[in-house]
Amino acid sequence: MIKLHEDWAAVWLGFILIALALLGFQAPVPAFGWNGAQQLGDSVFNGKNLLAIGALFLLTALAALAGTLLTGKPLKQFVVVFPIVFLLSVLALVLAGNKTVKGLNLEAVIFSLTIGLLIGNLFRLPAWFRAALSTELFVKIGLVLLGTTIIFGDVLKAGAYGIVQSLVVVLSVWYFAYWVCKRLGVDEEMGFMISSAVSICGVSAAIATAGAIKGDNKKLSYVISMVLITAIPMMIIMPWLAVKMGLSQAVTGAWLGGSIDTTGAVVASGTLVGEEALKISTIVKFSQNVLLGIAAFAISVYWSLRGGQQRTMVDEKKGLALVWERFPKFVLGFLAASLLFSFFVSPEKTGLVKDGLKNLQNLWFVLAFTSIGLETNFADLFHQDNRKPLYAFLLAQLFNIGITLVVAWLLFR
Repeated sequence: MIKLHEDWAAVWLGFILIALALLGFQAPVPAFGWNGAQQLGDSVFNGKNLLAIGALFLLTALAALAGTLLTGKPLKQFVVVFPIVFLLSVLALVLAGNKTVKGLNLEAVIFSLTIGLLIGNLFRLPAWFRAALSTELFVKIGLVLLGTTIIFGDVLKAGAYGIVQSLVVVLSVWYFAYWVCKRLGVDEEMGFMISSAVSICGVSAAIATAGAIKGDNKKLSYVISMVLITAIPMMIIMPWLAVKMGLSQAVTGAWLGGSIDTTGAVVASGTLVGEEALKISTIVKFSQNVLLGIAAFAISVYWSLRGGQQRTMVDEKKGLALVWERFPKFVLGFLAASLLFSFFVSPEKTGLVKDGLKNLQNLWFVLAFTSIGLETNFADLFHQDNRKPLYAFLLAQLFNIGITLVVAWLLFR
């Protein structure tokens, strides 16, 4: 059987899932929302919903099995490991579906990461179990599917101000964050992930950057933890500050959309202010999300060239051939999916398939972070060496809040 590079396997599998959706084979969308034990049993653990979860398991298991075969990983270990990872991921989705948890905007990935960390550190998992985890494949399939949600037309309809703000904020915050990381002695790999997470769109940007530079999963999990933990107080404090400062809803919305890293937290904070603030904050966040593909591509090219320059003395391959060899191919899948849904799939068709594809994208990320937790030493996340990245992240976030407020006030007042 032909063995594929993991990047190409992710692209093929991602587009097979997209093609199935466009052909009418919709992925099931189980319900995970609940408030109290009664509703948990009636809505989540009823027979119909359990069948939907089972169907989702079969779909993702078949895709993961194909990925295992295509990349040449052992099949025997996969049969044992994947069902366990899936069940733990479902547990994370159930916990994140609680009404109180949703109110705090705690995303499922933080629960899946925590569950994985607890099990991976409280129990001695065998080496073959950890080796069978397909973390990178799951992340990359999720990123290809993420491309279907980046619709350029949505941003163009939103108006020029949102686009201008996004360009100014993303560029200025990214370079400031990267500069701070270098000044504090944070390694370049971590610096890239922090810079993208703070400046673009939080979790998705950190994941995309980690994939583009083939980043260490332990560092990625640390960055994701910082993003999700800081999003909660920002979501609550910033709307309150906006009211105290007497900012208009338009300025407030632009400020929230450009400063808060996760889309869910942006929506929640915008809702606290008003309808206009919610609309503007969503527009600005969409504008930043569109830049994710461009940023991932640029980072991939830079990282490939950087690596190529370091290896020219010991590698016979030179120039573009070496860059292509090191370039993460899944980024092309991400961009292709975005272009497909932006210019070739009708809005009506997009409306029919978006929920199923969004659900699949989220599930692949949850599966990936369950796997990251299982293969990570919990102590590594809070080691003394991680203080500098934390300081860099917080300083960059403060700069982000300040510069975004200035730009929002100039453009939307």
